[in-house]
Amino acid sequence: MNVLRIHGGRRLTGEWRVHSAKNAVLPIMAASILTGEETRLEECPELVDVAYMADILRTLGCRIHSGDGALTIDPQNLNRHEMPDALAKKIRSSIFLLGSILARFRKATVTFPGGCEIGLRPIDLHLSGLRQLGVDVREEGGLIRCDGRHMRAGTVHFDYPSVGATENVMMAAALLKGRTVLSNVAREPEITDLQNFLNAMGACISGAGTHTVTVEGVDRLRGVSYCPMPDRIVAGTLLAAAAATGGDIRLTNVPCRDLYAVFTKMREMGCEIDEEESAVRLRAPQRLTAFQQLQTQPHPGFPTDMQAQMLALAAMAKGTSVVVENVFENRFAHAGDLNRMGANVLVNGRTAVVQGVDMLYGTHVTARDLRGGAALVIAGLAARGETLVERAELIDRGYERLEEMLGALGAEIRRDSV
Repeated sequence: MNVLRIHGGRRLTGEWRVHSAKNAVLPIMAASILTGEETRLEECPELVDVAYMADILRTLGCRIHSGDGALTIDPQNLNRHEMPDALAKKIRSSIFLLGSILARFRKATVTFPGGCEIGLRPIDLHLSGLRQLGVDVREEGGLIRCDGRHMRAGTVHFDYPSVGATENVMMAAALLKGRTVLSNVAREPEITDLQNFLNAMGACISGAGTHTVTVEGVDRLRGVSYCPMPDRIVAGTLLAAAAATGGDIRLTNVPCRDLYAVFTKMREMGCEIDEEESAVRLRAPQRLTAFQQLQTQPHPGFPTDMQAQMLALAAMAKGTSVVVENVFENRFAHAGDLNRMGANVLVNGRTAVVQGVDMLYGTHVTARDLRGGAALVIAGLAARGETLVERAELIDRGYERLEEMLGALGAEIRRDSV
């Protein structure tokens, strides 16, 4: 088990370049098997989830090489349509391979995916979308068996704008003859990045970022070299860390247009934020002011992946904040640990009422999931004394050595293995 040991009270200052987005890299890795040629992903972060996805691709027959900050995927020897059960259960994003395996083999067998325990996150929307393309889907013995022999282009409507389901159906339709129209799709920027990647491979897809995506099927795709988009959640987390410590930081390689909802709430708390085309500077007040209410929503609303970090800021802000979680039902697991540090957070269902306190105090806490773990680190940076965040390996799923990022900005933080 990994533990992050934090001595609070250090003001964050300086500059940092944000790495590529986990939520963009993983579906792009899945899409790389839509061609038989080699694909190279530049500036690919070394994350636990990326390593899990690479291991799954290896078991399917791909050759994977990493070095010099890049990840190379060679699917020339891809020869399996069955997802490895043990590996798939470690990572939620393993489900992204369903669409691309179907596109390659017209059949796929996958297990129900794993990942952080932040809610049910059913895959019904994925399966419904594939059924609308003519895929026969059967669930038996904990496995999902898909027969795509009669796959066809057509119209797909989603009952809810699911990010993963949108991406899965985009990949499944990329090589189908004819036009596929996806309606009520998710609008997250990572979907636009997947569209850009597929189009660089030779696909013909348009509409990502709107409510409708159109896929004109092509005969084949080619290998490419591609740099995935920067991680808006990593950027938001670092800004929150600076805000918690009264800091002054500048981040580069930042998709500012995708962070407007986050910037708005941080400004409401008293932070000064200066935006550039792909950089941002935050200067925090000595003490934050509570925001009135924050509600998570699909993009362009406030991202659920930033909810925990903002709740940590609210715990130390002057006044009362209300946080409503509309996306995942179990995303307040970090609230109990914040209360152990002296916070005053009352959770009732999907709503948390936060009465800001003058000071948080370091203690032993445990990361329950990826973003909740990051929130506890933020709280530790501002707390008096020493905070130990256990199960830091969960944080490694989405942050490439978070302790190094924060250390470079002036935090006193180190990793221990116990």
